[in-house]
Amino acid sequence: MPTTAQLYVELWVSLASLLRSYTAAHGLNGNRQATVELGEERITVRHGDGWLDLQRSGSDVSWRREDGRSGKLELTEAGTLRSETGEEEMDMAAEAWARELMQ
Repeated sequence: MPTTAQLYVELWVSLASLLRSYTAAHGLNGNRQATVELGEERITVRHGDGWLDLQRSGSDVSWRREDGRSGKLELTEAGTLRSETGEEEMDMAAEAWARELMQ
Protein backbone atom coordinates (compact mmCIF):
# COMPACT_ATOMS: atom_id res chain seq x y z
CA MET A 1 0.00 0.00 0.00
CA PRO A 2 1.52 3.35 -0.98
CA THR A 3 2.08 6.01 1.62
CA THR A 4 0.14 9.23 1.40
CA ALA A 5 3.25 11.05 0.12
CA GLN A 6 3.68 8.44 -2.64
CA LEU A 7 0.03 8.77 -3.54
CA TYR A 8 0.39 12.53 -4.09
CA VAL A 9 3.43 11.92 -6.32
CA GLU A 10 1.41 9.46 -8.41
CA LEU A 11 -1.50 11.88 -8.66
CA TRP A 12 0.94 14.63 -9.69
CA VAL A 13 2.34 12.49 -12.50
CA SER A 14 -1.22 11.67 -13.55
CA LEU A 15 -2.11 15.36 -13.69
CA ALA A 16 0.89 16.04 -15.96
CA SER A 17 -0.17 13.15 -18.19
CA LEU A 18 -3.71 14.50 -18.41
CA LEU A 19 -2.37 17.94 -19.34
CA ARG A 20 -0.22 16.37 -22.10
CA SER A 21 -3.17 14.42 -23.49
CA TYR A 22 -5.64 17.29 -23.42
CA THR A 23 -3.26 19.88 -24.87
CA ALA A 24 -2.44 17.42 -27.67
CA ALA A 25 -6.13 16.82 -28.34
CA HIS A 26 -6.93 20.54 -28.42
CA GLY A 27 -4.01 21.16 -30.79
CA LEU A 28 -4.97 18.55 -33.39
CA ASN A 29 -7.13 20.75 -35.62
CA GLY A 30 -4.62 23.56 -35.82
CA ASN A 31 -1.50 21.38 -35.85
CA ARG A 32 -0.40 23.14 -32.64
CA GLN A 33 1.56 21.68 -29.74
CA ALA A 34 2.15 22.60 -26.14
CA THR A 35 5.12 21.60 -24.05
CA VAL A 36 4.54 20.01 -20.66
CA GLU A 37 7.49 19.86 -18.28
CA LEU A 38 7.17 17.65 -15.21
CA GLY A 39 9.24 17.80 -12.05
CA GLU A 40 8.65 16.37 -8.59
CA GLU A 41 7.08 19.59 -7.41
CA ARG A 42 6.43 21.59 -10.59
CA ILE A 43 4.48 21.21 -13.82
CA THR A 44 4.85 23.87 -16.49
CA VAL A 45 2.71 23.93 -19.63
CA ARG A 46 3.56 26.35 -22.45
CA HIS A 47 1.84 27.19 -25.70
CA GLY A 48 2.85 30.31 -27.61
CA ASP A 49 2.83 33.22 -25.17
CA GLY A 50 0.55 31.36 -22.74
CA TRP A 51 1.72 29.27 -19.84
CA LEU A 52 0.44 27.51 -16.75
CA ASP A 53 2.74 26.93 -13.79
CA LEU A 54 1.71 24.44 -11.10
CA GLN A 55 3.76 23.93 -7.93
CA ARG A 56 3.12 21.20 -5.38
CA SER A 57 4.09 20.80 -1.73
CA GLY A 58 2.56 17.61 -0.37
CA SER A 59 -1.12 17.88 -1.25
CA ASP A 60 -1.05 21.68 -1.66
CA VAL A 61 -0.95 22.99 -5.22
CA SER A 62 -0.56 26.60 -6.30
CA TRP A 63 -1.09 27.68 -9.89
CA ARG A 64 -0.18 30.79 -11.86
CA ARG A 65 -0.96 31.96 -15.39
CA GLU A 66 0.90 34.34 -17.71
CA ASP A 67 -1.75 37.04 -17.18
CA GLY A 68 -1.21 37.20 -13.42
CA ARG A 69 -4.10 34.98 -12.36
CA SER A 70 -3.28 32.51 -9.62
CA GLY A 71 -4.90 30.24 -7.08
CA LYS A 72 -4.50 27.52 -4.51
CA LEU A 73 -5.79 23.96 -4.73
CA GLU A 74 -5.47 20.78 -2.72
CA LEU A 75 -4.97 17.31 -4.17
CA THR A 76 -7.25 14.88 -2.41
CA GLU A 77 -6.64 11.19 -1.88
CA ALA A 78 -9.64 10.57 -4.14
CA GLY A 79 -7.85 12.25 -7.06
CA THR A 80 -9.80 15.47 -7.08
CA LEU A 81 -8.63 19.07 -6.82
CA ARG A 82 -10.26 20.98 -3.97
CA SER A 83 -10.57 24.76 -3.93
CA GLU A 84 -12.57 27.28 -1.94
CA THR A 85 -15.46 26.77 -4.35
CA GLY A 86 -15.57 22.96 -4.21
CA GLU A 87 -13.97 19.86 -5.68
CA GLU A 88 -13.33 19.02 -9.31
CA GLU A 89 -12.07 15.83 -10.91
CA MET A 90 -8.43 16.16 -12.03
CA ASP A 91 -9.30 15.30 -15.62
CA MET A 92 -11.95 18.02 -15.79
CA ALA A 93 -9.53 20.61 -14.41
CA ALA A 94 -6.78 19.50 -16.82
CA GLU A 95 -9.17 19.66 -19.77
CA ALA A 96 -10.30 23.17 -18.86
CA TRP A 97 -6.71 24.40 -18.46
CA ALA A 98 -5.70 22.79 -21.78
CA ARG A 99 -8.71 24.23 -23.65
CA GLU A 100 -7.95 27.72 -22.36
CA LEU A 101 -4.21 27.46 -23.11
CA MET A 102 -4.68 26.09 -26.63
CA GLN A 103 -7.12 28.80 -27.83
